[in-house]
Amino acid sequence: MHRPAEPKQRKLARSHRAAIVVGVVCVLVVAGAGVAAARYLGSGGGKRVSAGAAGHARRSARNPAPAASSTPTPTADPTPSRSVSRRPHRRHAARGTTPKPSSAPVSASCTHPQFHTSAAHGGWADGKYYVSNNMWNASGYQVSQTLYACSYANWYVVADMNNDSGNGAVKTYPNAQETFSNNPAISSFGSISSTFAETSPHVGIYEDAYDIWINGLATSASTEVMVWTENFHQSPGGSVVGSASLGGRAYQIWKSGSYIAFVAKRNFTSGTVNLLQIFDYIMAKGWMPANSKLSQIDYGAEIVSTNSAPATFTFTDFSVSTS
Repeated sequence: MHRPAEPKQRKLARSHRAAIVVGVVCVLVVAGAGVAAARYLGSGGGKRVSAGAAGHARRSARNPAPAASSTPTPTADPTPSRSVSRRPHRRHAARGTTPKPSSAPVSASCTHPQFHTSAAHGGWADGKYYVSNNMWNASGYQVSQTLYACSYANWYVVADMNNDSGNGAVKTYPNAQETFSNNPAISSFGSISSTFAETSPHVGIYEDAYDIWINGLATSASTEVMVWTENFHQSPGGSVVGSASLGGRAYQIWKSGSYIAFVAKRNFTSGTVNLLQIFDYIMAKGWMPANSKLSQIDYGAEIVSTNSAPATFTFTDFSVSTS
């Protein structure tokens, strides 16, 4: 059985429908090409831009690059041997503060800091005192440290570093300080004392200590005097040259050239230290001239390691009294 041929009229109708279908397809093709062209032109006129470059362009528009600082960068110091030959703690202008990390431990005493910074040499003047982040030897090591200050006598740092190198190098010395710009003779004082209080984390390697500069700040004629009040696994530079009982406390004395450290035989985390008595002892030993002059008194923490975890060092008292 075969299929009969269709009438001529029905053949023409089918041809007309086929022409319409072809026309619709052509319109759709042209429209698609138009959309593609519009997208092509909207993407930058045919210029191919990587996602990274586009992201950089957006970031640059929102956050223009900061102008270069006019403050000179301090020259890097050589790696010290323990506590010897450290950078003097000169004042620097307060520099770019950084947002407080949300995960940082918070001090119970300094809950609303007036100043905070993660800058290596950032610091803040508060009356006659200055609070310094002082990351003086952090270069070449993995170190982060942020200082939060409510006042010169109420501040803390959150530090993170390690001693993976095994060299025991001090990386930072955050501190509060008083600088004696006129360098008065020690003999002109009837008394020089200082009060402090600190709470340290008991992890890693560090010591809390006074660092005092006599006869200038790290010049060839300077003497550096330290009084270690709390020692946690740290060793002074030099060698033991004696012991002394001063101000009711017993100290072991270490010396290396013009560096002298009085290391408390029993840790104490707060109290008042008779500094003039210590200076008189040193001069009586002939370790510095009788006409020596006072340049700077600092108190803070020399930090070697926190075992690669954030650790908080808190200071809740500091003052220097002279007459």
